[in-house]
Amino acid sequence: MFDWRALSLFVTLLAASSVLAQPHISERSKAKRSDANQECTPYYYPPSEQYIHKFPPIWQPATLLPNDSDGQAMWTKISGSIPTNIQPKGQPDDSTANVNYNSQKDPDCWWTKTQCTKPKLKGLPLDVASIPEPRSMGYGFDDGPNCSHNAFYDYLASQNQKATMYFIGSNVLNWPREAQRALADGHEICVHTWSHHYMTAFQSRDAFAELWYSLQAVKAVVGVTPTCWRPPYGDVDDRIRAIANALGLRTIMWKYDSNDWRAVPSQVDSLYNSFVHSSTVGKFNTVGAIMLTHELNNFTMQEAMKWYPQLKSAFKHIVPVGVALNKTRPYKEGNHLLPTFQQYTSGQTTVG
Repeated sequence: MFDWRALSLFVTLLAASSVLAQPHISERSKAKRSDANQECTPYYYPPSEQYIHKFPPIWQPATLLPNDSDGQAMWTKISGSIPTNIQPKGQPDDSTANVNYNSQKDPDCWWTKTQCTKPKLKGLPLDVASIPEPRSMGYGFDDGPNCSHNAFYDYLASQNQKATMYFIGSNVLNWPREAQRALADGHEICVHTWSHHYMTAFQSRDAFAELWYSLQAVKAVVGVTPTCWRPPYGDVDDRIRAIANALGLRTIMWKYDSNDWRAVPSQVDSLYNSFVHSSTVGKFNTVGAIMLTHELNNFTMQEAMKWYPQLKSAFKHIVPVGVALNKTRPYKEGNHLLPTFQQYTSGQTTVG
């Protein structure tokens, strides 16, 4: 069997060996390479040697490793609270294929079929699909960290704009310094699973592994443990919500989609324009909005920068989702804080 972990470590060793490990807070300056080709050249990150063996093969569907005593113990602790009457749906690479599901009754609150965000399983919190603050936007980007994101992050910094970044665990291990820049720049970090597959298709133990290892990757590389997540493709039901909730993760969704990942400029611009128009005509005067956008590649990030001035004009406030929820402690460790909504909108975009 091909060893993806060995390949990942080998690739990092090919990079500039002159790059030395520094404390997390200095990574912002070390990641500031302006040439896109240079940015995306793999590099040697010494701490990788210490933790690479603790993770599944990157970009492969996760399974709980037998030598992961902490993961095994956590699964044992929470597995009894995970519903067994909700079965996996489809395949991890195409969750909607050949699935016979009663969408009218929607017993599992399966977003993929019904866009349900109000769990039917008792004890689960509502998904966050909009934000409570009127005329405001919950700003965030999926699929990072991207190796060529420096121009985008520089732009956000120039605007004193923070966002919620939904990081894929495999990307975090591939691009550790880029992940660290997000924290250094004051963005909120959530997780976006280990390998970006359809979550409802996994057996419960493997769905747990997808979330567990994405959390562990951020913890190992960045030094914090997020308390929020977003399901790839929005694919979530009450079984997956129960696993996430048991890990202390709030499910963040959306109601508006830029479709930027399709890289069809006319379509993406039309969707951005429609979103802006909805705000200018008062659609969000009572409850704010979340739009799905991505840190996926240069196109999606260029679109974000192109449309940011229009968004800023159309919305009274643009804030990270955690700020909109007044969630001042976004990580389990409590050593990095978010401002309250009032603080942020008064100009205090970082507090610690």
